[in-house]
Amino acid sequence: MKKRPRMLFKLPFLISGGTKQKETEEILPQVEEFKYLGVLFTSEGRMEQEIDRRIGAASALMRTLHRSIVVNRELSRKAKLSIYRSIFVPSLTYGHELWVMTRRTRSRVQAAEMSFLHRVAGLSLRDRVRSSAIREELGVESLLLRVERSQMRWLGHLVRMPPGRLPGEVFRACPSGRRLPGRPRIRWRDYVSRLVWERLGIPPDELEEVAGEREVWASLLRLLPPRPDPG
Repeated sequence: MKKRPRMLFKLPFLISGGTKQKETEEILPQVEEFKYLGVLFTSEGRMEQEIDRRIGAASALMRTLHRSIVVNRELSRKAKLSIYRSIFVPSLTYGHELWVMTRRTRSRVQAAEMSFLHRVAGLSLRDRVRSSAIREELGVESLLLRVERSQMRWLGHLVRMPPGRLPGEVFRACPSGRRLPGRPRIRWRDYVSRLVWERLGIPPDELEEVAGEREVWASLLRLLPPRPDPG
């Protein structure tokens, strides 16, 4: 059996009283993937597998609730939409601030969203009603809009974090060393910078200045329009 390579970490731990710190060496196995706080991380640094997991979990949840909730004619739309907002959406979008969205993943997230909303509205794909019209009728915000707004809100928090905060330090870090051959991976910072340029028209060289103004940034995100329906 082939052994996995192992990585050496120096991990600080508190000793009695919690006032002093020492460093200890702990050997941790290097693995292809692991879960942290319910989010799947892979050695390739990509999020497609995690997004697929969230879509699968939300789809399984909808199948469980299909007869008892989603298409139950005795339940009001208000009750069904309450289930949608409180159970279905969190299951689908958990950890979405870290997602790097592609055209494929956007399409799949929207398909999962509309699969639920079509049934709440009593419609099917054969009715050929646009997604935006269904959301407007139900009074529901686009899920992709919610995801993108949350990602840019988290970006603002990172930009404004004082020095020494770990998330901010990781966000600003520039890894050293040689890059592996082939197409480079899209970093979350590159993705969200491009998202801001595409959705807000703010170029990357002005991003931190604008996002650093809390009230200005919040007002821009409140005015963010939904993406047009495809097709």
